[in-house]
Amino acid sequence: MPPFASSQFPSWMLQVLPVAFLAITFLQSGLDKVIDWKGNLGWLKGYFAKTPVLRSLVVPMFLTLTVLEVATGGVCAAGVVALGVTGNSGLAALGAMLAGITFLALLFGQRIVKDYPGAAGSVPYFLVSLAALFATRG
Repeated sequence: MPPFASSQFPSWMLQVLPVAFLAITFLQSGLDKVIDWKGNLGWLKGYFAKTPVLRSLVVPMFLTLTVLEVATGGVCAAGVVALGVTGNSGLAALGAMLAGITFLALLFGQRIVKDYPGAAGSVPYFLVSLAALFATRG
């Protein structure tokens, strides 16, 4: 971490803040899925009930999304720690890439079920992942 008064501090914060945002977002969402697996799965089965192609794939999609969210949140959190301890942005960039992929997976499901307001609500989160990726590029 550069000293607060240094000219590098604002650039460092531009790396840390969006990656920390992504870590919080995905750890909360992923861990909620783990803790309340049954409730979340029940809701998703209803959400995809009218989609003939995906209706039978809800369980594997939910498992995949849960793993993606927990992994993304963990890598982003590790990236924030690495930025603070060593200044290395590699893990943070990897976390931002995973976040973009995970948001695309969420967007896919929302678009398939024609949840256009939900899909539109995902756009700002996806943009944060792009901003984080841009800020952490090596």
